[in-house]
Amino acid sequence: MRLAIAGDLHGDWSSHDELLLDHLKPDAVLFVGDLSDGDLRLVKAITRLKLPSAVILGNHDRGRDRSGELLRQQLSMLGDLDCSWKMRQWSSPAVAIVGARPCSSGGGFHLSQAVQSVFGPVTEQESVARIVQAASAAPETWPLVLLAHSGPTGLGSDASSICGRDWKHPHIDWGDRDLAIAVETMRRRRAADLVVFGHMHHSLRGGKGERLTFLRDRYGTAYVNAACVPRFGTDDAGQTLIHFTWVEFEGRHLTLVSHRWFHPNGTLAYEQTLFRQPSESVSPC
Repeated sequence: MRLAIAGDLHGDWSSHDELLLDHLKPDAVLFVGDLSDGDLRLVKAITRLKLPSAVILGNHDRGRDRSGELLRQQLSMLGDLDCSWKMRQWSSPAVAIVGARPCSSGGGFHLSQAVQSVFGPVTEQESVARIVQAASAAPETWPLVLLAHSGPTGLGSDASSICGRDWKHPHIDWGDRDLAIAVETMRRRRAADLVVFGHMHHSLRGGKGERLTFLRDRYGTAYVNAACVPRFGTDDAGQTLIHFTWVEFEGRHLTLVSHRWFHPNGTLAYEQTLFRQPSESVSPC
């Protein structure tokens, strides 16, 4: 089972993406938020994809509208594609995608006025409970993937950490506390197989290098930051390159996580392998 994950788009989505996905034919496409600053045309383009898709909105998707009306319109357009505090409902592929808190800006726990207008005054404890409850409905034999905009706390406090604050001193852990508590709580029944998020861009502020984008904890849960910004570039010949984070499962076993840059015709130009477990070494369930 193959997942293509689109990092923070910030408006970078075009017919090249749709053409590329037609060539790659992943089993599903996941969007980690910050699609734009509320551009409904981009949301509409995502709803037209012919592949199974799941979306969590990010802090930029609220735009400058504090009333929540712009956010409400996007959620209405997305319909079942939206994963806010719920499991994405589909029959194929056999993977459970559970959304975390929508429109997170990291830094612990905070609900903007726009989010409160749409979802109500959700507390940190209520957010945890919603994530855990949604995950509890995942079939035992399916991979369980948490889809978030910001990753959880507890993964490092350096500027280059997977959720580290790199734009202000002191550099601290800028993950979501409710997501971290939910991940920990879920382990009592079943650990998440993968947590996918964005928000913290791969390139550090001030040209100070690249952040860590993958790790795996001692319980076997993998974490990947898909926020390669910008997603579009060019190769030495001036040809367009498009970034997707690529994940593969065999049954419930994670076998591959990588960052891939493709030409629009589907040719793989470059791959940064983050994790690989060859299928022949995977023990039967």
